[in-house]
Amino acid sequence: MAIIEKGKKTVIGMIHTLALPGTPKYRGSVDEIVDKACKETETYSEYGVNTIILENMHDVPYMNRKVGPEITAAMTTVALNVKKMFSGNIGIQILAGANEAALAVALAANLQFIRAEGFVYSHVADEGLMNACAGELLRYRKQIGADHIQVFTDIKKKHSSHSITDDVSLVETAKAAEFFLSDGLIVTGSSTGLPADVNEASQLYHSTDLPVLIGSGITSSNIAEYLSFADGFIVGSFFKENHYWENKLDPANIESLFNAMSKHN
Repeated sequence: MAIIEKGKKTVIGMIHTLALPGTPKYRGSVDEIVDKACKETETYSEYGVNTIILENMHDVPYMNRKVGPEITAAMTTVALNVKKMFSGNIGIQILAGANEAALAVALAANLQFIRAEGFVYSHVADEGLMNACAGELLRYRKQIGADHIQVFTDIKKKHSSHSITDDVSLVETAKAAEFFLSDGLIVTGSSTGLPADVNEASQLYHSTDLPVLIGSGITSSNIAEYLSFADGFIVGSFFKENHYWENKLDPANIESLFNAMSKHN
């Protein structure tokens, strides 16, 4: 069953979990991490968001591809508790590029999708050089019996230099991801909270049969620009107080986005 369908407009609410055990900003309580995630899940559900994604964004500085078992265990605990109280679709991303760990959590907690970075081609991220992982990742998915979990893939992702692939366009990158069996394509701005290039997103949308998601920078003021060529919108910063990702959810911002969308339906 498709989580994101071509032609439909799905808003995906981001839950930034508090820093997990073993990371520099960990506060010493897994219960606190779970409680915050569950409260945000409750808010999203109350205000009409039917798809959410968990992400360990507070775990700075990020590891490159590999995380310890304590991260996988903690994210599974969060996911299982969130799953109990949310009837919609749930996804997960484990930074940075720890896509196999994300798949393991998704399988254990019966989640529907993961967000995977570094799926095709190489790029230089904050964490260092990140090479493509599609072959290993999808073989791992097959190995653990998780083919039902969809993999949405960032292309030319934010917080990265793409000079290595400067001669490969966004559309060509998307074609490679499609050929390598991606379930959906995510396009972003250059960093968290910054919007994707409208022209690039439009060109991408019309070049692929896969669902296209806008992965950063969506607001009530600009969502109308993307409605005709995006199928999903991952929204984090805009839903927070003062539109800053580290702050608490602000229900008024959730309502504002849905009101803006309804005006253009």
